[in-house]
Amino acid sequence: MQPRMLALKTAVPPYILDQSDIAGHAARLFSGRKDIGRLMPMFANTGIEKRHASAPVDWYLVPRGWTDRGEVYLAQSVALLEEVARACIAQAGLTRENIDAIVVASTTGIATPSLDALLVEKMQLRRDIQRLPIFGLGCAGGVIGLARAAALAKAQPGTRVLFLVVELCTLTFRKDDLSKSNIVATALFADGAAGAILSTQGDGPAIAAWGEHTWPSSLDIMGWDVTEEGLKARFSQSIPMLTANEFPTVLQDFLKARDLKLSDIDGFACHPGGAKVLDALEVAFGLPSGGLVDSRAVLRDYGNMSAATAMFVLARMDWRARNKRTLMSALGPGFSAAFLILEG
Repeated sequence: MQPRMLALKTAVPPYILDQSDIAGHAARLFSGRKDIGRLMPMFANTGIEKRHASAPVDWYLVPRGWTDRGEVYLAQSVALLEEVARACIAQAGLTRENIDAIVVASTTGIATPSLDALLVEKMQLRRDIQRLPIFGLGCAGGVIGLARAAALAKAQPGTRVLFLVVELCTLTFRKDDLSKSNIVATALFADGAAGAILSTQGDGPAIAAWGEHTWPSSLDIMGWDVTEEGLKARFSQSIPMLTANEFPTVLQDFLKARDLKLSDIDGFACHPGGAKVLDALEVAFGLPSGGLVDSRAVLRDYGNMSAATAMFVLARMDWRARNKRTLMSALGPGFSAAFLILEG
């Protein structure tokens, strides 16, 4: 029995960041870096027009530590997850009492008790609900987390699993950090949440397959550095090159192991890590330049929301379409590629 997706919803926090405005702030804040003029075009070249944030711009313009960041992370994460969870339950025609398990993926903050426990209390979900918090998957967390939720639903037929993902990437911003990684994060990162309900019982596209690949000696390509002020973004310049050179082989291996070819895929719901990564993915998928229309549109309107972004791309597509096979993919710390196939 295959797990099926019964609902899919997204949510964003209330504060909107205009990319041109953020570029202006960045030029002033990072003026102490000698080559800032050379780096500033990246704000226009990201393909982003606007993003959503968990706090107004002024909040980010003063020094922040773990306490400040943590308070906003907990408050906004629970609020967004509750919004998504209620919307998913309503879309699936269910009630809170129908949810048997909850899986929550997030890597942009720390919560103990975990976010799933906080949500159980806030929404008064069943006291015997199964809980699975997932931390550390970064941008791949939406695809891998959905796969873990699908595995749970498949292992217990009839169980209704609520999968949720929330990332508040803007909370990692550092006004006094002149490193290139911080400037890149400032140009790309945004906040958002998404969710789905999975079960072997019900109508919706089947989650037919999933898989991952972790490259050797790649731990330093992407991740967080943990400092006294909070989490600090770490990026490698090699991500677009690795995507262009090695992702196609990993993709072909994933498809071949499942007796599929690239021509069997009707649509792509790819995490838009950035414009250059999307360029490389379009080549890997045999698409024309700009062919990942939905991924580029989500990047334009929402920015890079880490793990939540791939779910936004899927939500923008006709994910309930019959006789359609969709490939979800994302790249995240490890360094890893994640894949998942939906069949309508």
